[in-house]
Amino acid sequence: MSISENIKHITAQIPDSVTLVAVSKTKPNSLLLEAYEAGQRDFGENYVQELVDKHEQLPKDIRWHFIGHLQSNKVKYIAPFVYLIHGVDSFSLLKEINKQAQKNNRVIDCLLQLYIAQEDTKFGLDFTEATELLNSAELKELKSISVKGFMAMASNTDNQTQIQKEFASLKKFSQNYPELHILSFGMSGDYQLAIQEGSTMIRVGSSIFGERNYNN
Repeated sequence: MSISENIKHITAQIPDSVTLVAVSKTKPNSLLLEAYEAGQRDFGENYVQELVDKHEQLPKDIRWHFIGHLQSNKVKYIAPFVYLIHGVDSFSLLKEINKQAQKNNRVIDCLLQLYIAQEDTKFGLDFTEATELLNSAELKELKSISVKGFMAMASNTDNQTQIQKEFASLKKFSQNYPELHILSFGMSGDYQLAIQEGSTMIRVGSSIFGERNYNN
């Protein structure tokens, strides 16, 4: 199927309350424009330089999501325009985002990345660390960031029961913070299960653009 057909196929399966983020890392602008012409406006990138380049070259009404592991020294490059930063896994990173947002007279929306997977390759805060951060007086002093919810990645496994349990653990934790309404979890292989478990934002790459090309 074409990119346009892929997007229509996915959006037909998800509720209006769920946002589809097209994961476009390593994909050329021509493919992003195909998705854009099909009505897609939310795009997710993992690499700062690639995100900056695409922002400069593509339509200005695109909502750019940074979904990779963000280094503090790179925040300044995306602070002028980024729509949502998904993978915030430390208070020090929040402070840097706040600092760069102030310089750009913006309030930048962020998601805290939670560690729910049963593997060591994933980043994130555990539930105790997230609770301490959200309840901290220091967080309330950061006026140029807004924590909107949580992001997570399940274990890379075919065990659907395990994935479901991991997603459910995030949903249960999030119920302690009903004002944080964005739950970003679920990708090409598991987004339907993620939506069943309460996801409000799915990050889909290969089901839209085809398999990743790591040679770019």
